Amino acid sequence: MALATASRGLILGIESSCDETAAAVVVRGEQTLSSVVASQTATHAAWGGVVPELASREHLRNIAPVAGAALRQAGVALSDLDAIAVTRGPGLAGALLVGTSYAKALAFALGKPLIAVNHLEGHIHAVLLEARQQSDEELRMPALALVVSGGHTHLFLATPPENLHEKSGSAWRYTLLGRTLDDAAGEAFDKVAKLLGLGYPGGPWIDRLAPFGDPRAVPFALTRIKSKPHLVGKTPRTKGAITSPVAALDPRFLFSFSGLKTAVLRHVEEHGMRTAAIAREKDLSAMAAAGRKPTLDDLRALCDRQTLDLIASFQAAVVDNLLHRSFDAAEFAEAQSLLVTGGVAANSELRLRFTSEAKRRGLPIAFPTLALSTDNAAMIAAAAWPRWVAGDFAALDLEADPRLVLA
Repeated sequence: MALATASRGLILGIESSCDETAAAVVVRGEQTLSSVVASQTATHAAWGGVVPELASREHLRNIAPVAGAALRQAGVALSDLDAIAVTRGPGLAGALLVGTSYAKALAFALGKPLIAVNHLEGHIHAVLLEARQQSDEELRMPALALVVSGGHTHLFLATPPENLHEKSGSAWRYTLLGRTLDDAAGEAFDKVAKLLGLGYPGGPWIDRLAPFGDPRAVPFALTRIKSKPHLVGKTPRTKGAITSPVAALDPRFLFSFSGLKTAVLRHVEEHGMRTAAIAREKDLSAMAAAGRKPTLDDLRALCDRQTLDLIASFQAAVVDNLLHRSFDAAEFAEAQSLLVTGGVAANSELRLRFTSEAKRRGLPIAFPTLALSTDNAAMIAAAAWPRWVAGDFAALDLEADPRLVLA
């Protein structure tokens, strides 16, 4: 049963699905009072990627201080809250367990409703939250949502309840149209950056270095994916959430970045670029040991023309794949707008090219700000609002689900 909405609608969001401990207070899914994120980048950088056990330990250290900081920043007390929202999944099992355990304990102690949110739904609502804060006009619906990050590359058709602001008793619906078969786009960025000795996380460095190279220098072909009848009833090989058998999805909207990553590796080997990459990695490690953060000028000085061209060509190929499939899916589904979200949505070339193509097609497009592109808790609190209105609460025996499906 839906609840009356006469209260302030203050929701505390908790996010701990991977390597960011985050908390935020959002009002009625449209006004962010606070958003606090404790990053673990420095912890995992030495290992070249996220180490699940280390991530869980850092969440344990950070969760209470981060939540307290979010409340202070918002100027509200625990007693002022109307609900506690938390990411249930998908994500790292241990990391999710820290967040859900803290949220359940808080909800029980306060006697407040607990709302479980899918991490991917949170990313979609990050865009909607920004849109509400920047304009009085609602985005046209349904919307095609590209969720693209280090762990996910998914295409959903997002359909809102009949009435977004009243006690409709229903929630948003998400229809999966496409996904990656292997690596997520952000994962491919980081792996290629590591291969080239750019450190971790390397995706942002690729974005910043790409404008200094020629995107046509290395001709990477657009991945072609054929129907795979032998995969009927099976799930794709991916680190992301298990959301649908591959055979149930249109091959036109399936992504694959593993082959592109392999093509980069072959190019590096065939052109004798590995020695320079190792030297680059050592130079960056020496800077880190000296307590110095590398600048863009530092990275440019360490990259020759051949490396810059490869970086630019790789990034262009990834954006090509994302752009063509996303707009094809939007046309197929007759989407009225396009939402692009997740960590890779912060990529400058992606934003530029998607915006240009959307304008050419007359299709409204929206991105979250850079701060809300990566994992955060404001998006979790925003996604929880429609569920609060509908009275869709979780039991206090809620369990984390690393492979949670969004539907």
